[in-house]
Amino acid sequence: MNVQQLENELWEAADQLRANSKLTAAEYAMPVLGLIFLRHADNRFKAYLPEIEADIPSQVPAAQRETLIKLGFQGKAAIYLPEAARFDRIANLPQGANVGEVIDRAMDVIESEFEVLKGALPRGYPAFETDLLAELVKIFDRPAIKAATGDVFGRIYEYFLNKFAMSGAQEGGEFFTPPSLVRMIVNIIEPDHGLVLDPACGSAGMFVQTGHFIEDVRHQQANDTVTFHGQEKSDTNTKLARMNLVVHGLDASNIRQGNTFYDQVDHLIGQCDFVMANPPFNVDGVDTKKVEGQVSDSGRLPFGLPGTNAKTGAISNANSLWIQYFYAYLNDTGRAGFVMASSASDAGNKDRDIREKLVKTGHVDVMMAIGNKFFYTRSLPCTLWFFDKGKPQDLQDQVLMIDARNVYHVVSARSHIFTDEQHANLNAIVWLYRGETERFVTLVAHYQRQVDEWLAAVPGRIAADTAAVEGLATQLQSFAQGATLAELNADQPDDAHLILAPLDAFKSELAAAQADTQAAATIATLLTACIHARAAVAQADLASHAGQVALQSTLDPLAHQVKVLGKTLEARHKQWLKLLDTAEKQLRARQSKAFDGKAAREAKRALLTADAKKNESPTVRDAVLDALKQAAYFIHQVSWLHSRFPQGVFDDVPGLCKAVTLDEIAANDYSLTPGRYVGVAAAAAEDEDDFVEKLREIQDELAELNDKAVVLAGKIASNFEELLE
Repeated sequence: MNVQQLENELWEAADQLRANSKLTAAEYAMPVLGLIFLRHADNRFKAYLPEIEADIPSQVPAAQRETLIKLGFQGKAAIYLPEAARFDRIANLPQGANVGEVIDRAMDVIESEFEVLKGALPRGYPAFETDLLAELVKIFDRPAIKAATGDVFGRIYEYFLNKFAMSGAQEGGEFFTPPSLVRMIVNIIEPDHGLVLDPACGSAGMFVQTGHFIEDVRHQQANDTVTFHGQEKSDTNTKLARMNLVVHGLDASNIRQGNTFYDQVDHLIGQCDFVMANPPFNVDGVDTKKVEGQVSDSGRLPFGLPGTNAKTGAISNANSLWIQYFYAYLNDTGRAGFVMASSASDAGNKDRDIREKLVKTGHVDVMMAIGNKFFYTRSLPCTLWFFDKGKPQDLQDQVLMIDARNVYHVVSARSHIFTDEQHANLNAIVWLYRGETERFVTLVAHYQRQVDEWLAAVPGRIAADTAAVEGLATQLQSFAQGATLAELNADQPDDAHLILAPLDAFKSELAAAQADTQAAATIATLLTACIHARAAVAQADLASHAGQVALQSTLDPLAHQVKVLGKTLEARHKQWLKLLDTAEKQLRARQSKAFDGKAAREAKRALLTADAKKNESPTVRDAVLDALKQAAYFIHQVSWLHSRFPQGVFDDVPGLCKAVTLDEIAANDYSLTPGRYVGVAAAAAEDEDDFVEKLREIQDELAELNDKAVVLAGKIASNFEELLE
């Protein structure tokens, strides 16, 4: 499934319905999010239902069966849905039924089951035009969406939270936290026990990702191991947070509404095992008098007040308030991870003094610079801060600086993310810094096993690709041998008759293609190399860094061969598809009895790229090129790590990371900006994949600028016409 395409289709449909509704965007947002909540809850409910039903004896009466199903959902990462709230019931209503009343009723029965959702779920669906609402329900009942499970639909849900609920929030310095950054924070602080606090929790994305981490990495139930505490200023976002937690089967009882600047949660100060947040950036106007009482060793502002505005007396920038809050809520071994404006790590005056006191505690653990385009609604860089009050003694006199501004994957001209492997590789730097070398070795072993798995798939996929080419070649050869000018010119006007020369030229090109042995030779060479590489993997000691390095010396040369074969196969596809195109369009092959059009179409389909927009299944061509690409990709991941940490231990890497002493930080006026310390990487030959990525980014940006230019030109022309009237 193309998730991004699915997101776009859903948004376009919802936006179109909004445009045709009598309601304003603000009035429309929460009801649509509520409908997504129902769809998401239903998908997760159905994912667990078969397992729960399988444990219920068949002889149990129907009246008791539903009670046992409800009990079975306790402890699951999903919620029990009463019959009246299941999406099938809403989607299958007869034409003319009052859909709005049924949805309102569904919200009622869910709230009656879950006390924590009282007042959180939207109502008022009868206010929608019945036809529009019914159409929206149909959109959310499409097969692709019904089949979406787990993280796929969770991503769609977060996408809509961003598009609807967060689109206007950035004006106050608030930004919907991109999943890439949430995941990075969770992976580095590893919140797996105790009290977890987010004092600016938004829609609770940090908690949801924590739940995924505990379930997927620790293989435990989040509700059994952690207690979430969240505070959020906005009533709307507080409701969204409860909805988001409940739909994932997480405890939402400690989500409260409040302005964190003034509403401190006293009983949590100094008690939290983990704090994570994405607070609003660069807020000004915080009432100084209301926060003065928080300044003390045991209060929320242990390092003092930031600077104030000379005219108003209010706090001029609240970044240093947030930073101190996160620190103060931690217990003696607690960890914090949060997003902060890049300016906060270099700010002067009282902010600089606060930073000095913070650095001298020895509890600043990691600083990670993030590049532009990670936020959906604004293109701005940021910094991830990490505290660890339980740092081992040998690390308390230093801070790990990571400059990740050049690490990203381009989704579009406006959007960057971290891939799974980029997440893992950046996380591996932290592992090595903390002395957790075994985790580094485990990650490299995972990559090398991935290489082996993709290489194992290569022979079969090459065979299928070759069979498709040969099938097409057979049809074209049959046409070349059996076609006559008479049948090709049948029913054609005299001025459209073919002559012998084009047919002879086609036969010559076909013969040349059949005589070309380059592809076969390249395939044979690679298949032999694959056999040797897989044998090397089988014999390698993947549990040791030395064994992995030895294996990589075999795999690294293979990466180039794999890429060469990929290009060779693509060239072969183009060559044979061009011959088919010539036969069908120029030589009118379909008029020949010697040409099997159906067989040719099937062979052609196998050699084309599937259309993701139509959710087409991968073709033979896709399968072989993907196997080759993935094998090269995972070889590259190991090379990326080994080239930077050749001994399998932490080391400073110019342009990427550096363990900086507190004396160095003091010498730089207590700046915590990673770019100041890591330096610049030595010039190196640009990797082909990196080059393609950058080229794609430039192309996307150019396309976006061209689109804007067209719109601007239209406005200018329109304005001129108005002036001339």
